[in-house]
Amino acid sequence: MQTEFKSKWSTNDYDEMSWHDNHVHGIRIVEGENGTGELVLDLDYILEWIPPVDKHFRFRVAPATLIFHEVSPTSLRIALDYAKPTAAISPFSLHEIEREKIDYPNGYVTYEWHLKVNWPSGAIDFIATGFTQVLYGQPVESERQGLSPSERILSPEHRP
Repeated sequence: MQTEFKSKWSTNDYDEMSWHDNHVHGIRIVEGENGTGELVLDLDYILEWIPPVDKHFRFRVAPATLIFHEVSPTSLRIALDYAKPTAAISPFSLHEIEREKIDYPNGYVTYEWHLKVNWPSGAIDFIATGFTQVLYGQPVESERQGLSPSERILSPEHRP
């Protein structure tokens, strides 16, 4: 029996989500209006940590696009240190995504976002109004937390 999973989330869903150990394959910055833009992450979203049967967790993972909206032009900082580790270049892995609400006197609300990276060391910090995340492929059960390149190959109609 195949479990049904939600395929789209927004800022209101933040408290029910976790990006722990999600692999990020790409970062894109899309120019927006009034100097703001979108920060787009192409990632392997872990939908489910399947409890161990033989001492090892399994994972239900799907390719997803995570888009942060109206990123402030003066706030974006990206720091990834691939120079220190002695391993091959591969997608980086998130530890968690934290946010802090910012209420302005005029009633405008935005958030300060902190994406902690657990491998290699690093972080992505910025101010943005919120996010949208959409799965663009079917979940795969795997012993790995990320998808292989062949599992990420998608038909054109499923690409973000």
